[in-house]
Amino acid sequence: MGLTGDQNIDFIIITVITIWSTLIKGIALWKSANQKQQNWFIVMLIINTVGILELVYLFRFSKKRLTLKEIKSWKKIFRKG
Repeated sequence: MGLTGDQNIDFIIITVITIWSTLIKGIALWKSANQKQQNWFIVMLIINTVGILELVYLFRFSKKRLTLKEIKSWKKIFRKG
């Protein structure tokens, strides 16, 4: 039994959201741990906001804010591998 059209779209959307959320959460948790921001680490670990809280942390509240220049530098890392 395969998935119907609507079920297939739902599956794809849920998969994309899960990957997005996991990626952003991982980056935010990594930065908060490295910057010894324990409160942020705990909140982001417990609360699932599909990446919204994590983005707010990365771009606004991190001791060293994430910049677009830093994000662009990641391309070099992924292209090497």
